[in-house]
Amino acid sequence: MMKAPFRLTPVLALILTACANNSSDTSATPPANAIPEGTIVKLALLETTDLHQNILSYDYYGLKADTSLGLERTAALIASARAENPNNVLLDDGDTIQGTLLGDFQAVASPVTCGNTLAIHKVMNALRYDGAGVGNHEFNYGLNFLSQITNTDFSVSGIAAPNNCGAPKFPVVLANVVNASSKKPIFSPYSILPKRFTATRPDGTSMDVNVNVGIIGFAPPQIMEWDQKHLDGKVMVNGLVESATQYVPEMRTKGADLVVALSHGGLDTSAYSPKMENGSYHLTTTGIDALMLGHSHLIFPQAKEAGSPKIDSSLAALPADKVDVVKGLVNGVPAVMAQSWGRRLGIIQMTLKYQGGKWVVQKDQTNVEARGFKYKDGATNIDADASVAPLVDTEHKAAVAYASQPIGTTTDFEMSAYFALAGDVTAIQIVNQAQIDYVKNLLATTTDPVLSTYKSIPVISCSAPFKAGRNGPTDFTDVAPGANAAAPFALQVRNPGDLYLYGNNNLQAVKIKGSDLKAWLETAAKQFAQINPALTTEQDLVPSYGTIYNYDVFYADNNALQYQIDVTKPAGSRIANLSYQGKAIADTDDFIVATNDYRAGGGGSVPGIDGSKTIIKSPDANQAVVAAYLKKAGKLTLANNGSGQSWSFVKVATQGPVVLRSTPGKLAVAQALGLARVRAEGAVDASGYAKYQIDLSK
Repeated sequence: MMKAPFRLTPVLALILTACANNSSDTSATPPANAIPEGTIVKLALLETTDLHQNILSYDYYGLKADTSLGLERTAALIASARAENPNNVLLDDGDTIQGTLLGDFQAVASPVTCGNTLAIHKVMNALRYDGAGVGNHEFNYGLNFLSQITNTDFSVSGIAAPNNCGAPKFPVVLANVVNASSKKPIFSPYSILPKRFTATRPDGTSMDVNVNVGIIGFAPPQIMEWDQKHLDGKVMVNGLVESATQYVPEMRTKGADLVVALSHGGLDTSAYSPKMENGSYHLTTTGIDALMLGHSHLIFPQAKEAGSPKIDSSLAALPADKVDVVKGLVNGVPAVMAQSWGRRLGIIQMTLKYQGGKWVVQKDQTNVEARGFKYKDGATNIDADASVAPLVDTEHKAAVAYASQPIGTTTDFEMSAYFALAGDVTAIQIVNQAQIDYVKNLLATTTDPVLSTYKSIPVISCSAPFKAGRNGPTDFTDVAPGANAAAPFALQVRNPGDLYLYGNNNLQAVKIKGSDLKAWLETAAKQFAQINPALTTEQDLVPSYGTIYNYDVFYADNNALQYQIDVTKPAGSRIANLSYQGKAIADTDDFIVATNDYRAGGGGSVPGIDGSKTIIKSPDANQAVVAAYLKKAGKLTLANNGSGQSWSFVKVATQGPVVLRSTPGKLAVAQALGLARVRAEGAVDASGYAKYQIDLSK
């Protein structure tokens, strides 16, 4: 029987051809696009962080321009950095949507609709961001709003799935916040960005190559305390290291050549805990290649422009063998923090070499910079990118109109925080009065059998000068400048937010003992340096403004609470002459303290204040409580609402100058208040603060 001739089917022909092409014959000519060993790619990772909806160089609380901030100026930094580094990746590290009156307007007063895009996202889209992380303040307006403006289905019960809403045109990543039911991340935990970069072959010629840049995001675990009202029962937060350990290897497996952590947290080198607020340091052990930092609103590494400010004392105190504040290395990993409010652009320049079939980071060829507006010569401020303002002109004008609406109350005094750390309470007393009034009214009218038992306990209050220099010399509360009895100022919608910055805080009250109160005051007093009276050289009264929001000032009606701070003593033993109604406070005395949910739940690490002593959890925001109190008051006077100085320094004469840094040109404000301890205004420092001489003997 004759056999049919062998026929090569089309499928078999393809298989044989493929086998031939994959032959181990090393003499075969490599593909034209093969990457030669030793090929180099130079790239730059660009970072913004803590923009807090500061799009324009504008202060909505003061209704005036502020050229020290704004994404419209950062945009110019981005353009110059891209020109210097054609291979670049632009990323944001979170706390983007909240922080200005524009943010509150778009989220609360006139919420942006699904069919529109949040103002800051419109600008970020136009600037061609490649990706972003998520900060703690992204949760301030609730999950429904966050889901809508990012067009992300969280698959959380009760949270509506968005339907093609306006949103960022870049991936938003977050690895450690998960659905409480499914335990799956509510955002994509990471994203791998395929980038086409220009590389240099060993022979000096150029070629285009693919580099996969992986980004992974992390938020502070404390969001479960700070925004409990929005998140409890809906999401959970895992530790940073645990989340990175889960996903970084997966990113490598899926082809990430470079892994960048977008960690919305600062640097804490203490032993790792999954609950760490600033645990970014520990991410350097998880296999990442670069670290972008935020949350702390600081500059890292040391700024490089001429006349730049010194590194913040909290960063300078970190172990030098672990954190290089000059080179910007954390355990050898390049890291950057671009301050806040768009005032700087983080730049990590890296070199990758193609070795053994993969891209390898050349660690000795890394350069890190937190570039500011005056980077060219240390003196000249860059101009804003003119293309940005028109993108948000409608939103800006609407926010200004809203901010300018009257609330029906006048004040005969200026409420400022320029000298809050020297005893001025004009911007703090009214907040404390509002909080006390709220809690007293609640206790007087409650039908709750437990709360009813607290009616005879003294109610006191604490509030911090939230805007007292943390974000630069223009970042100070100043309501009704120049107001006096002859020329009172009519308060507007914008003013309560200037007095109480954080619209997401809700009022809470805690029941404490006198011993708790003293420990609380000692914690607040840590803001001050320990002053050596014998030194003849200059000493800073406040060495760092990074945590100024933890400087709680206590007050009781009719100024019944009094205390002093001895800054010559070490932290923890500074509070003296603590009294209530003229009587020394005993450790066993009871008090109810009106505060906010951040502090009552443990924010600021006050000993014993961890949520366990909370007796009132109000549904009302502190800012709204202040606004309601102002409207009810009708008229504010310095005598009744701004002169209750509950605290002072223990008097001491110093051999050398002691200085407090504040906005230049404000000595007259201190003099008008009779703050004799503020003696004179000195030189302006590299950050733009004036150095005011403080006489601690007054």
